[in-house]
Amino acid sequence: MINEHPDNNRSPQPYEGLLVVTIEQAVAAPLCSCHFAEGGARVIKIERSGGDFARKYDSVVKGESSYFVWANHGKESLQLDIKDPNDASLLHNILARADVFIQNLAPGAIGRAGFDTDELRARYPRLITCDISGYGESGDYRDMKAYDFLVQCESGLVAINGSPKGHGRIGVSICDIGAGMNAIIGIQRALFQRERSGLGSGVKVSLFDTAADWMTVPLMHTVYGGKAPQRVGLHHPSIAPYGGYETRDGEILAISIQNEREWLRFCSEVLQQPEVATDERFNQAEARVRNRAELDTYIEAVFSARTRQELEQTLKSADIAYGAVNSVETFAQHPQLRYRSVTLPDGAEAELVAPPIRTSDDAGTNSYRPVPAFGQHSHIIREEFAEQPSFRRATS
Repeated sequence: MINEHPDNNRSPQPYEGLLVVTIEQAVAAPLCSCHFAEGGARVIKIERSGGDFARKYDSVVKGESSYFVWANHGKESLQLDIKDPNDASLLHNILARADVFIQNLAPGAIGRAGFDTDELRARYPRLITCDISGYGESGDYRDMKAYDFLVQCESGLVAINGSPKGHGRIGVSICDIGAGMNAIIGIQRALFQRERSGLGSGVKVSLFDTAADWMTVPLMHTVYGGKAPQRVGLHHPSIAPYGGYETRDGEILAISIQNEREWLRFCSEVLQQPEVATDERFNQAEARVRNRAELDTYIEAVFSARTRQELEQTLKSADIAYGAVNSVETFAQHPQLRYRSVTLPDGAEAELVAPPIRTSDDAGTNSYRPVPAFGQHSHIIREEFAEQPSFRRATS
């Protein structure tokens, strides 16, 4: 059974005709496969006894986990024990027809269970495999447990976040999310390559490699400049003024000055002190960073004397980039925030953030496909794939 899109008059979706099979848990791999489900692929999520543990992370979405609802809508759930010979045979039947196989078990676990991805591609030449791990499949850290926060720590991300008083964890599962996005890119590349060669290929992504890529600029400052960026809270470590300042009514507005033209306008129209622009402490970008503390006294004096609304009007008139430091409660009511509804396993409706990628084919689409209950599609999938296919179906 293929879950149908709620809009029966929709245009064909980009991944229609693709069968994606996943043995996944937590965030990175589920977020990756969810992207393909949103694009029209059929995604079969294989869950062992007890289900994906992300189902139990919390229960804030009308009894369901926020993480699971976010990263698993539009999929079919199949309860399977891949170490059981009969279930293993069923999985091979499914993979024989599949286009993509994604897994994020512990390094080596999928091979020990009899589903090494290199061997799978040899057996099913058009299959694309994607292995997502914490630190990769080789090296001293290969077997380290790699939850998002731990990778943030190991990669140095927390060392450049926070305030001078202490380190700061990024408040969302950024390494998981980034690894999932990189996996999507890798699979899309493999799909394009298969169109040319007719053969599948292997994609490997790790949370640590993802975080390391993001750390390139701080790393270059350290290796080539001799000094790592310092923790500066809401400020930018290498641009000034670029940070948050409190207003008279207790709000915080963030501003960003990117070039000298903006700097001159900021001093004359916002600070109303054009002489500050030519002060030798502030008349060059690097000088402003060196003398950030002195510069902030001028800005703080102006911001603390005016309300957020007054400053927003002035900043907008001066064409200075700014943004409010919103609470999550304020963000939930943001005029630019788009929602899309989803049906939960018990039939209740919830609202998720709408996809960040919009296409011309999205017109009229206002809901996601449902979130599956644990093992909801097991019976019908077992019936469908009970027999080994006698031919390898072509992909679109």
